[in-house]
Amino acid sequence: MSSTVRCALSDWRNTDEETSAAQARLGTPSGPSNTPALHSFCAVIQAVEKLATQAGIEERGAIFTRREVVDFILDISGYKESAPLFDYRLLEPSFGDGDFLIPALDRLIQAAHLQDKLSFQDLGNAICAVELHRKTFEKTRNLVAHKLVESGIEPADADRLCNAWMIQDDFLLTDLQSGFTHVLGNPPYLRQESIPDVLMSEYRQRYRTIYDRADIYVPFIERSLGLLRQGGQLGFICADRWMKNKYGKKLREIVSKSYSLKIYVDMVGTDAFHDDVSAYPAITIIERNPADATRVYARPNIEPSFLASLAADLTAPQLPEASKVREIEKVALNGEPWVLDSFDELALVRRLEAQFPALEDAGCKVGIGVATGADKAFIGDFDSLDVEPSRKLPLVMTRDILDGHVAWRGKGIVNPFGDDGKLVDLEDFPKLRTYLGEHREQIAGRHVAEKNPRDWYRTIDRIYPELTYREKLLIPDIKGDASIVYEEGKLYPHHNLYYIISSEWDVHALQAVMCSGIARLFVALYCTRMRGGYLRFQAQYLRKIRIPRWSEVSSDLRDRLAAYAETHDRHSLNESVSKLYGFNASDLALIEGGAAGNES
Repeated sequence: MSSTVRCALSDWRNTDEETSAAQARLGTPSGPSNTPALHSFCAVIQAVEKLATQAGIEERGAIFTRREVVDFILDISGYKESAPLFDYRLLEPSFGDGDFLIPALDRLIQAAHLQDKLSFQDLGNAICAVELHRKTFEKTRNLVAHKLVESGIEPADADRLCNAWMIQDDFLLTDLQSGFTHVLGNPPYLRQESIPDVLMSEYRQRYRTIYDRADIYVPFIERSLGLLRQGGQLGFICADRWMKNKYGKKLREIVSKSYSLKIYVDMVGTDAFHDDVSAYPAITIIERNPADATRVYARPNIEPSFLASLAADLTAPQLPEASKVREIEKVALNGEPWVLDSFDELALVRRLEAQFPALEDAGCKVGIGVATGADKAFIGDFDSLDVEPSRKLPLVMTRDILDGHVAWRGKGIVNPFGDDGKLVDLEDFPKLRTYLGEHREQIAGRHVAEKNPRDWYRTIDRIYPELTYREKLLIPDIKGDASIVYEEGKLYPHHNLYYIISSEWDVHALQAVMCSGIARLFVALYCTRMRGGYLRFQAQYLRKIRIPRWSEVSSDLRDRLAAYAETHDRHSLNESVSKLYGFNASDLALIEGGAAGNES
């Protein structure tokens, strides 16, 4: 799709070359019978054009990478002057100011000089570089042309090479031939909310990795991988959230089936970019070839000499014995989160995973509290909620959890669900009908209500009243350490509180095991950390915790674990957990290291 196209219904039958090409690339049928498709086609073009002409740096997700980091990525991906780069095909999918393109071009020119291959015929297929933002495209194109002329190429051939190499368009929509040996760069870091809805809809039709809340760099990686030839390598520096988060699952599945993660370098806390960024950056080299081992290094010094030495270790046929680079076997397993750090903890977790069932296979259930979409309407002081007694429940919120205990502040939630799980008939509950009517504007304005107007008064999540009366463990979502709190069975959990209930385990004993550091061990390994080192104690990570079946726990051990709720005897808990799991001193040290601050 050419982003120079102008589209309007009055002249949509125009058959100029640019419009026809745009229709072909979008897969849009032409002709009078396809007016609905044309409406969508025009809207997509207009959205792309707006981004190409009006978007600023933040709207484009532009982040500028330091030259020494770029050189390091070129080195570890094998794009070196000593290689026949004129025979390679390099793709830069979002070249911006040329942070990657110019250094790569420097290397290409040097390699071509060595073999006297500086003609258009020799280099015409060596690079493909895409950039959406028009002013940035023109600026960088001039830099490339100038550098080519400086290298001894005739101005006319330099102009021809720029025309052959450089494309001003949307990388996710433009037509490209596959077969690249290298895809290198720093894809834009943009959240879905920053992209026009019509364009996001078009992306979703094309890329299956746009899953859950995936940021736009995820389909950039998907498409880049698909354009590699066998043995080709992708070398990106971008956020590493997709390697563990739910939204990266589809992309992880793709990598696990046809590719391998060769190299991973954690760049958190390094000066990898010209400006401070809030993302968690990492360098990844992914090859279109299966492989078992991934070489890993964390937070390198970005001095050129150090990076050159590190690159030599990361790419060596055999890892030097004195190297601090680590190798991890079989990182990519289907869509499972990738664990690329905490090697000792990983070894322990893998052992526990082989020996014990997952939490929900051992008679426990993990869930999350209710989200309403309109808390000010559904939640209030319990005693003041003017509805029938059966239509409200006492609510426990994150703010009620203090010092490892529940200190209920008297809030309640309006419950529009009956015991059968269906919405109640408002005609049967006049007080509820009046209350909801007074808040109808706020409640009916939610997306869930607009989607299903008949059930306008339902909460986003269904409420299961019986959960209120079950003893449970409550776990706030974001914490530095696991806060595992016992609730005796009087309160319903609010959103941002996860809960664990069990039909088999004694809940006090289960709390003791979770507080020992077991919960934090698993969550810290699998989740993505927030700023300040905080962890996300979400259901997807809690479900990974391994625990013995209650039937396999001795009576003595059951009593000792349950007693922890009263005694808080840390020494006794350590002894009990060691017996429960068969821990040795080294294992227990890892558990204790993660248990600091877990007293609940």
